Amino acid sequence: MKEYKLTDWLPTTKKEVELRGWDELDVILFSGDAYVDHPSFGAAVIGRMLESQGLKVAIIPQPNWRDDLRDFKKLGRPRLFFGVSAGCMDSMVNKYTANKRLRSEDAYTPDGRHDMRPEYPTIVYSQILKKLYPDVPVIIGGIEASLRRLTHYDYWQDKVRQSILIDSGADLLIYGMGEKPITDLCKRMKESNEIPHDILQTAYLARKDEFIKDEKDILLHSHEECLKNKKKQAENFRYIEEESNKYEAQRIIQETGKNFVVVNPPYPPMTQGELDMSFDLPYTRLPHPKYKNKRIPAYDMIKFSVNLHRGCFGGCAFCTISAHQGKFIVSRSKESIIKEVKAITEMPDFKGYLSDLGGPSANMYAMRGKDEKICRRCKRPSCIHPKVCPNLNTDHRPLLDIYHAVDSLPGIKKSFIGSGVRYDLLLHESKDPAVNKSTQEYTKELIVKHVSGRLKVAPEHTSDKVLFIMRKPPFEQFHRFKKIFDRINAEYNLRQQIIPYFISSHPGCTAEDMAELAVITKKLDFHLEQVQDFTPTPMTVATEAWYTGYHPYTLEPVFSAKSQKEKLAQRMFFFWYKPEERKSIINELKRMGRSDLIDKLYQKR
Repeated sequence: MKEYKLTDWLPTTKKEVELRGWDELDVILFSGDAYVDHPSFGAAVIGRMLESQGLKVAIIPQPNWRDDLRDFKKLGRPRLFFGVSAGCMDSMVNKYTANKRLRSEDAYTPDGRHDMRPEYPTIVYSQILKKLYPDVPVIIGGIEASLRRLTHYDYWQDKVRQSILIDSGADLLIYGMGEKPITDLCKRMKESNEIPHDILQTAYLARKDEFIKDEKDILLHSHEECLKNKKKQAENFRYIEEESNKYEAQRIIQETGKNFVVVNPPYPPMTQGELDMSFDLPYTRLPHPKYKNKRIPAYDMIKFSVNLHRGCFGGCAFCTISAHQGKFIVSRSKESIIKEVKAITEMPDFKGYLSDLGGPSANMYAMRGKDEKICRRCKRPSCIHPKVCPNLNTDHRPLLDIYHAVDSLPGIKKSFIGSGVRYDLLLHESKDPAVNKSTQEYTKELIVKHVSGRLKVAPEHTSDKVLFIMRKPPFEQFHRFKKIFDRINAEYNLRQQIIPYFISSHPGCTAEDMAELAVITKKLDFHLEQVQDFTPTPMTVATEAWYTGYHPYTLEPVFSAKSQKEKLAQRMFFFWYKPEERKSIINELKRMGRSDLIDKLYQKR
């Protein structure tokens, strides 16, 4: 085990800055999360990235915003800028459940304390810094800023909010994965103190009377129009999603009050070398020593896991991964992955079991378009919905190669796949027999060697109508996959379970759809436990449909359960097997005229 000194972490206090012999900092990062020096935590990645450019960087994790603001003053002013992020999650998703109840635990805080960050830290921290240091630029980034860069619906306040750039008072917003824009920004700011407005993957405010539009720009409906007309808000979203997922996108402009919010196009996908570099930075892979003897739940979860790629081409309507990471898969090299696994094997409490060799979706590693020219023109938000794109290479051999290489390393007893597996990719028939053979081999190896007793998959619903709105495959595919899973388990005398995830109250879903879900999952002998109510989060198709009542792509009306009563009427069907729900379920089935389902759920055996 390598012994670390305090100076092996990025400094968090004046004393730690002095230990390095620095009398000035170039960049100071403020984060809503605890500081864990690991490639899964945004502040560490950005901090290490800037450090690799020779910059003097410090991180102030979870500053106290309620006292005399000493945390905001203790390191003084940086030479270039303050960087602000709410952390790895949108703060409101982090703080509240779908029912708007306060969560009992914050996974990114020592000992899970839930009172260490404000609501909307991006806004709170930025406003404080702007008051204290009005002349120092504030750059915001991370998931909260990224998904709130334009007019968006906020479920927790139940209102349409303007760009977070305006509410925070920040000078620039970086959206998506921040390594490339932050690197370019620093290079430019070292040359001049001006904040450049032409860097890709950034957004900024421009005065209407000073801004020159380009004919290629996409002009959205203004914030004010969206407040008055829900259909216009829905209409906007299609362009936002398409331009976030294109190889060669256009600039987006939205009028808000006296300003334009200008969103520059994203960078093309990172190269493998660029992604490797980000993962190979000198992380200690440990929480900062200040958290000694304190548990950080999110760290415990990923401590012995390895992320193989970025991006997801699933395009699920309720998910923000592609909005933030993009739909194009960028995979790490085998060398970079092996290097990280070897580092894990040297950790003192590692017992030989990797909890996850995965990614946003476990089995998309190295998958991309066979002909890149087609991908460059494509604006489909999903490569696998409604059908798998014929240009998509679905070969699982590169991923099998990673599994074999990792499993043969000394110190590795077993590697598990903890990320969600896309079974529609495992069922896809390619025109290439060798690819089909690799898919069968992968499916068998996954089930026999990499499941820790329970395999997580996400059918999300049983109704094909709802599944289509979700951009998920028909439920018949789950049936097919379960048969394969059960057959392989029987062949190898394994007693493993498949654990399906389901969502209630998603746009398009009615109480009747949920009643049928209860009957179908009962037939399959599931007592559901991995379930959730749909939570509207900024910048997803589903949220826009839920709030506006229109599907952003068709502008056709979509029903959503919105009231507490409607949501509970849907949710209870998950738990048909609980005696305390029985009476309510029977009454609800009678009310909707589906007494036929009562017998199916509660018939005497």
